[in-house]
Amino acid sequence: MEERVAPAPPPKDTWAAGDLYEPFIGRWSRLAAAEFLKWLAVPPGKDWVDVGCGTGALTQAILDTASPKSVRGIEPSPFIERARATIQDPRATFQLGGAEALPLEAATIDACVSGLVLNFVPDQPRGLAEMARVTRPGGVIAAYVWNYAGKMELLRYFWDAVRTLDRDTAALDEATRFPICNPEPLAALFTNAGLQDVETRAIDVPTHFKDFDDYWNPFLGGQGPAPSYVTSLDYERQTILRDFVRGRLPKKKDGSIQLIARAWAVRGRTA
Repeated sequence: MEERVAPAPPPKDTWAAGDLYEPFIGRWSRLAAAEFLKWLAVPPGKDWVDVGCGTGALTQAILDTASPKSVRGIEPSPFIERARATIQDPRATFQLGGAEALPLEAATIDACVSGLVLNFVPDQPRGLAEMARVTRPGGVIAAYVWNYAGKMELLRYFWDAVRTLDRDTAALDEATRFPICNPEPLAALFTNAGLQDVETRAIDVPTHFKDFDDYWNPFLGGQGPAPSYVTSLDYERQTILRDFVRGRLPKKKDGSIQLIARAWAVRGRTA
């Protein structure tokens, strides 16, 4: 007989503690950011904005690899405090704000980028319009998002387990919530915003865990959709889910877990 987790109230996504987000997604976002910037190949000495900079993973990668003149990080959540505390480079500044109303003057940015954020923007066309507004003619606008429905495996194993235990949770699955996280809708969003030379590509990064605890414990931090769901459960439900996920994950003989996280990236240029 199939064991089921009793229905729980839909949790709200929590974005409050950057230090708890880092071991969950931040460490993998940094790997994706490096590949993303190689693909963009923006010349040195440019002005950048990181829309939805979060804890600063993409901002730091820009500083480390792109030789920017300046980088402005825009973020609406308390995650910005971690970015401010950990990034001391004088080329970087941080400001509270959202993608749909960027606190920047028109045509002041050469490269407007966003990492793992577009799917959380309620009005995505408006967000793209804002990114285009602040970008100089011929400038780059680009983003990447996790492939929740496919090869973002650390979350796919999790949500498949949740949905098996409780069929009422289908609407919480990030694959369901964020259909934009595939190349066709991403390309359409950029094309419909009037951007030119729109391209997409997959970015695959290894997500290797030394053991199951290394995989599971970050889900207990409560930051983001999946951890918010875990922390909404009582201890018994959490235990059932934890053990079910443990039984499904592929493990090496030494107990390590080697998965892939795929992101879809998209880029275009302003006219």
